[in-house]
Parts: sequence; structure tokens; C-alpha cells
Amino acid sequence: MSTPTRTDLLADFSLEMTGKDVDALERAVPLLPPGTRVNVTFLGNEDLAMRTTAAQAVRAGGLSPVPHISARRLHDRGELETYLAALRNVDATSAVFCVGGDPATPEGPYSDSESIIRTGVLAEYGVRHVSIAGYPEGHPDISGDVLWGALRGKVRALAEQGLEGSIITQFAFDEKPVLGWIEQLRDAGIHLPVRIGVPGPAGVKRLLGFARRFGIGANAMIVKKYGFSLTNLIGTAGPDRLIGSLAGGYDPARHGEVRLHFYTFGGIEATAQWIDDFRSH
Repeated sequence: MSTPTRTDLLADFSLEMTGKDVDALERAVPLLPPGTRVNVTFLGNEDLAMRTTAAQAVRAGGLSPVPHISARRLHDRGELETYLAALRNVDATSAVFCVGGDPATPEGPYSDSESIIRTGVLAEYGVRHVSIAGYPEGHPDISGDVLWGALRGKVRALAEQGLEGSIITQFAFDEKPVLGWIEQLRDAGIHLPVRIGVPGPAGVKRLLGFARRFGIGANAMIVKKYGFSLTNLIGTAGPDRLIGSLAGGYDPARHGEVRLHFYTFGGIEATAQWIDDFRSH
């Protein structure tokens, strides 16, 4: 088997947008391969109409919408079903991403994504594939043992519901903890496809701010390896070095099916342009 290249790793990539990014998405569409998966966020400052409109715009652009379902933001089962019904009306329920969400205290009966999966309601609205979150570098508020237990629970729930699944990881600056975590995943008997979270091009200060917020390793050595300096926070940085390092360390026989998922901190249009330029060189 030939050694994977960075181009191989970029096949079938995914990326994400917010409800406010519809105009930017339309400008990005010509840069994205048809059918590209576009995750649509579920943020506290967005409403049902914004989320549904964004998912509809993804479909209209010839891309594949993957709406987020934020468990802790849902007030009751009725709100979950209203959301799913609205997504179904715009042909956007075949794939979703279930995540616990940011609120420290759940706003309703769902404390985590497993509780959403176990309602049994997803398939009723046409959901066939559910992505779940993975945390190679841990979570600032959740212990490692709890994270692994939750992941196993979500994987079991998907199997019991007859749903396909995949894992989308938090974003990273360094390939080593990510690939090591995937090896642990495979050793634990979890063989779902993994989409490694990669930060799209963005301002250095912005990237480091998100890293601190989500507990991502951003020490001086890793930051320098990624391609920017803690003493020079002006300008932007892209993930070209990270993708090259991931391609160099990725072994399909060991790591299984792996793709990339871009977090569009610098905007979906800028990320799409960066990917298009990177793939063509």
C-alpha cells in the first residue's frame, strides 16, 4: 500500500458554517467539490429560522448539510421534533452532528448527545448518519475517564438505533496526540470513521483564543511547529504544516478511515479558498 499524501487526506473533507454565513457560503460554493459536507452550527445566538435557512442554502448549493443538534440547548422533546421537522422540510436530515453543547446546566431533559440518540426520534425524521464528538486532547471541564465512557456509550447507542456514525474531533495544532488517540480508539474496538478537526486559516490571536477556550494544547513548541510565533501575533496562519504532518504519520492500516474537518474560524469563504489553493499545489 502506498504512503498517503496530503492530497489523499483532503479527499472528502468537511467544514462548517454558522447561521450568519449564508452569503459567504454562496461565494464559497464554486470553490467546494459538489456534495461536500457542511456542518451547520447550533449556537445560542441563532434561532430555528437561521439554522434552517443555512441548511437549506447548503443543499441549494449542491452540498450536503450536516446540522448540529446541541443537546443542552433543547428545552424539551417538542423543540427537538420541531427542529427536526423544519430540517426535514428542506431535505437536511440525512446526516446530523449531535453534541452536548456549551451550557453548564442543561436547559431541558437532555444532558448529552447520547440522550438525544436514545430518544429514537432521529430516524423518524430521516436521519441515517450521526456524527459525534471526540476529544483527543481532553476537555477542560470533563475528565478523561468520563469522556471515554461517554464515547463508548454514544457508539453503543448508535448501533442499537441502527444508525451509521462517525467521529469529529476538536481542532488540533499537533498531529501526535490526535493520531495517538485514534490508535487508542481502534484498540478499544471503536472503528467509526474519524474526521480530524483542523483550524482553517485565521488570525493568530483568534486561533489561540479558541485554543484556550476549548483546552487545546498551544504551548510554545507546538505553536512554533504549527507555523506561528507566540511573540508575533500579527497576521494569519493556515494548517498546511499540520496537514503535512498528519499525512506523514497517518497509517490507514492502523488508524482506519480518517478525513479532515475544517473549523472555519477565519470564515467559510476564506477556508474554502485556502483548501482550493492547497489542493491545487
